[in-house]
Amino acid sequence: MAIQKILVVDDSATDSFYLSEILKGAGFEVANADSGETCIDYLTREKPDLILMDVLMPGMNGFQTTRAVTRNPDTAEIPIIVCTGKAQLTDRVWALRMGAKDCLAKPIPADVLLAKIRELE
Repeated sequence: MAIQKILVVDDSATDSFYLSEILKGAGFEVANADSGETCIDYLTREKPDLILMDVLMPGMNGFQTTRAVTRNPDTAEIPIIVCTGKAQLTDRVWALRMGAKDCLAKPIPADVLLAKIRELE
C-alpha cells in the first residue's frame, strides 16, 4: 500500500508542526487533529493511509484513540504509529496491544520517521 495521506494527531502545536513539516517535505499530504475526539470525527469523513498518534492528550488519550480506531471495522486497516514523549518500554507495549504498528519516542529524527513509514508501504 502506497502511503500518501497522513493524519497527525497531537495536541502540541509545536510537535504537530514539526512532524507535518517533515512529512510535507517528503511529499506526503498531511492533515492534523488536536485530540483523540477530533481524530475519530475526522475518520468519519476521510481515510488517511497512516496515522501518527500522540499519547498524552486531553480527553481520549492516544492509547484509547488507537484502540478505538483499530477496533472499528471501518478504520481497522489504517496503520498507526504512536509517538510518545516518554521513551519507556511500557508505552511501546501498550501501543502494540492497542493495535499500533510501532511506537517512536519524541523528538523523532526525520530519517527514523521516514524509514518507519517506508517499512509500512
